[in-house]
Amino acid sequence: MIPIPLHDHIRRQTFWFFTLLIIVANVLAFLFEISLGQNVDRLVFYFGIIPIRYTNPHLVAQAGGPGLLLPIFTSMFLHGGWLHLLGNMLFLFVFGRSIEDRFGHWKFLLLYFLSGLGGALTHIALNAGSRTPTIGASGAIAGVLGAYFISYPAARITTLFPIFFFFWTIEVPALLLLGYWFFIQFFTGFQMQAIQTATRGGVAWWAHVGGFLVGLALAAAFRPRRRRPVVEVLS
Repeated sequence: MIPIPLHDHIRRQTFWFFTLLIIVANVLAFLFEISLGQNVDRLVFYFGIIPIRYTNPHLVAQAGGPGLLLPIFTSMFLHGGWLHLLGNMLFLFVFGRSIEDRFGHWKFLLLYFLSGLGGALTHIALNAGSRTPTIGASGAIAGVLGAYFISYPAARITTLFPIFFFFWTIEVPALLLLGYWFFIQFFTGFQMQAIQTATRGGVAWWAHVGGFLVGLALAAAFRPRRRRPVVEVLS
């Protein structure tokens, strides 16, 4: 059973410009991927994160500074399929709007990309010999979840619970929902670390963990855009 967040109940005071811009950029990037057909593999190879490129001295020298830095950020705009894209964008839409409103547009953007960077470095560190390209905005979005976890722990999130052929919507406290999400990422990452080989694909669980912790730390360090109650619940 995978809970699916639908929306929160925070009263926002500004428009979520950068959240929308990131969503649009990801959708356009994915449409470009589709247009490439079989050539998309080359795109993923050059613009995805391949951990061994960062840990093998010969490959590090071959790639150079730009060749190492660029994939860290371009990989955040590539996705492996419609479900991958839509799942990520849903989480960004639900949680990103309130974080952008709380910290302001530019701090939100900084938090987003630094979380993506933290997630990528965590993934590289714990999968040093992997030759499998990693793509997706999950690490950066995990940072947004971490920021939400510490900023709005009491916020109620309307969440869809699909159980067999039935669908239930329940309002769940963000502390519980995001705490459960983080536990799943950490526990699964820990399990997979023992059995995942250097060439095996899969979900970059540790990128989620690293991004979440970076976002949490940045939200604790940032000063909110304005003083306001932690949670403002809409009737």
